[in-house]
Amino acid sequence: MKKTKELTILSLTVFLLLSAGAICAEQPQLPDTPTARECAAWLASFNRGDRDIYKEFLQKNFPSHLQDIERDLGFRDMTGGFEFRKVEESAPTKLVVLVQERASDQFARLTMEVEPGEPHRITRMDLLAILRPPEFALPHMTERELIKALRTRTADDAAADRFTGAVLIAKNGRPVFEEAYGLADRDHKIPNTLKTRFRIGSMNKMFTATATLQLVQAGKLQLDDPLGKSLTDYPNKEIATKVSIKQLLTHTGGTGDIFGPEFDAHRLELRTLQDYVKLYGTRGPQFEPGSRWEYSNYGFILLGMVIEKASGENYYDYVRKHIYEPAGITSTGSDPEDQAVADRSVGYTKMGSKGQWHANTDTLPYRGTSAGGGYSTVEDLLRFANALENHTLLKAEYTEMLTTGKVDTPRGRYGYGFGDQTINGSRCFGHGGGAPGMNGELEICPGPGYVVVVLSNIDPPAASRISDFITNRLPKE
Repeated sequence: MKKTKELTILSLTVFLLLSAGAICAEQPQLPDTPTARECAAWLASFNRGDRDIYKEFLQKNFPSHLQDIERDLGFRDMTGGFEFRKVEESAPTKLVVLVQERASDQFARLTMEVEPGEPHRITRMDLLAILRPPEFALPHMTERELIKALRTRTADDAAADRFTGAVLIAKNGRPVFEEAYGLADRDHKIPNTLKTRFRIGSMNKMFTATATLQLVQAGKLQLDDPLGKSLTDYPNKEIATKVSIKQLLTHTGGTGDIFGPEFDAHRLELRTLQDYVKLYGTRGPQFEPGSRWEYSNYGFILLGMVIEKASGENYYDYVRKHIYEPAGITSTGSDPEDQAVADRSVGYTKMGSKGQWHANTDTLPYRGTSAGGGYSTVEDLLRFANALENHTLLKAEYTEMLTTGKVDTPRGRYGYGFGDQTINGSRCFGHGGGAPGMNGELEICPGPGYVVVVLSNIDPPAASRISDFITNRLPKE
């Protein structure tokens, strides 16, 4: 499932804050251009959080965006609005600025364009989540200071119903902070605990990538092998001959996504990895393989099938035997949604509703796959992190190969199923996951010796916000 930090890239639709008296005198000012004036007015209406005011603005200035009004208001509720931080590019009909969520440390790059003539209606607006720029770095804290600040932050977010889930911080492999918040099941008033199993979305990709590198290490696969060497009967010959294992691992193969109308129509029929190939396998590449990075859930579906061919084992059995068991992982899996799983939380989403939490049941796939959708606990993900760092799962050279960034993305670099980024001076690698009613993050920061795990059973960016709060303030190396 598509990560929201996944790298997540979070789908935010927001703008900058410039209403009268709202910006301190020492902060940068917007230029006097048609685009900047439209942008300021847009954000002023957005930040009010009033549906009627916002709808009136869209009808007049951005009518093509009216269909997204409920989504936008959900983002407003989630983020608290946005503040303007910096102008990066300015022209009469185009503006590029940096903005920050009011409710978190999250930065984003906003691009806005307007018509050249009056009334300068908005023609385009894009907002892409980015790493916090170094010029806006936050002060490092001691471990004690960080834990104290985190307790306040998580308590506030839990009280405001912005976070339910579990948080774990480990130093040199041992937990120094472990807390759970909110309810795993709102109907039955069951609380979240450190043993609660949360759906983890795209975090499954770390297991898939690790399995792939194990098979490379064993000589059963080569990173430059074309897909068709393993999947000899793959329907689309261009994908089979041009897309390599390495490109699938780095999201550079052009293999596209799985979500959309076709997935919605066949959601409960997609029970095996082969079912996904039957549905999507005739598609050609969406761009020349290897030419650029574009997140591809389908590419990791294909890796799951490659693992099956190379190992001779079912994907789920392989991951259980070769990753979970050696790492001591006991509460992680991808069992079907129609099977009872002890301690598995209910996911709650506001997506598709008018601001009311409801179970995400009608959005879930039949079961988790090699691309995402499984479940885990914060304790199991720490065990996975420790097994990677201790080279229990892979030799040192292959662990480095797995986790080191290979291609640039909007949020740092991407390795083989792992994001690789520098956060306030410290290198961290890991992966996030996000979908309606689920959000998770794992960050392994070997320099200062910390592992951060945050899982939530509500919409993104609930867990991502908390993870960012921690990693942005970790003690110096």
